[in-house]
Amino acid sequence: METANLKSVTNYNYGIEKIFDKAQDFLPINGTDYVELYVGNAKQAAHYYKTAFGFQSLAYAGLETGIRDQVSYVLIQDKIRLVLTTPLNSESHVADHIKKHGDGVKVIALWVDDARKAFEETTSRGAEVYFEPVVEKDEHGEVVRAGIRTYGETVHIFVERKNYRGIFLPGFEKWESDYNPPSTGLKYIDHMVGNVELGSMNKWAAFYADVMGFANLITFDDKDIATEYTALMSKVMTNGNGRIKFPINEPAKGLKKSQVEEYLDFYEGPGCQHIAVATDDIVFTISEMKKRGVEFLYVPGKYYDTVQNRVGVIAEDMDILKSLGIMVDRDEEGYLLQIFTKPVEDRPTLFFEIIQRKGARSFGKGNFQALFESIEAEQARRGTL
Repeated sequence: METANLKSVTNYNYGIEKIFDKAQDFLPINGTDYVELYVGNAKQAAHYYKTAFGFQSLAYAGLETGIRDQVSYVLIQDKIRLVLTTPLNSESHVADHIKKHGDGVKVIALWVDDARKAFEETTSRGAEVYFEPVVEKDEHGEVVRAGIRTYGETVHIFVERKNYRGIFLPGFEKWESDYNPPSTGLKYIDHMVGNVELGSMNKWAAFYADVMGFANLITFDDKDIATEYTALMSKVMTNGNGRIKFPINEPAKGLKKSQVEEYLDFYEGPGCQHIAVATDDIVFTISEMKKRGVEFLYVPGKYYDTVQNRVGVIAEDMDILKSLGIMVDRDEEGYLLQIFTKPVEDRPTLFFEIIQRKGARSFGKGNFQALFESIEAEQARRGTL
């Protein structure tokens, strides 16, 4: 392992448990409850995520369930719930969101034991209200939800479902479908990355620290995440149990337009850049997703000439990883394997990361150079570099 990387890894792992301890306990979060995307055509988007990513049908709400202004399809794969929502008229706030941003993440919902307390704790510390606590009921029990605003038009909704036994939420019915392709092995959301404007990273890192009780797990500056042409800076914020991790990116000055600037231009503001989903067998997952039409970033062939020297012995066959474009990185806790899709819509905005952790708790710093070169190659093809 290179000396510079070893130093970085040591710094990262030093006192990592203390970092988690710094996250305050006034907002205990059990995990990600669901992620809601506003999309132009939820029925077709659902078909894509089922076919390409291996999600299964779970629940539905729309005209048939008494909803007159929007339709939502809920997909599930292991612990991941994805909600795809489409407006039914041009006056809808969902339509306004899509007109400005295109398809993208609107809601990052957090599973809590007490939604009212979560709302009170965060709003008393300065969070802007999205909606006050509401109790939603049906024959299966009740759910309490409340929402706060975060960067751009992204929101967090606190979901308390301890008194609910329904399929998803009140107002939804079971979505029966004859078409449910096999899973691709996705397990849970590992982290979600937000892109914000230049000069806003510290503001939103402070928001997660002061308002939500998160701790700064690691910081990357423009020397860590840079190529000859572009750079960015990032702070990774985590809650106390480490189940919720939100890296916050902002652009850094470079010779050309960075990936964060491209995102901000086409999304027309801050938003969720990518969703990282975990798997226990990345070779199987990526092999399946490639067969189903998912497009991934190309990793320069020279990357694999030196990666073994950097990461040491791993269980996987490096030739297979190279054939699939899967990258590897190591920290003192172990290693990880990761790969990134191309944007999953026509605007170069939202994409997915597939990650398998073999002990590592870091974010693939050793892969940043190759990753950025791949992204810059795509930007050059789009004429946006």
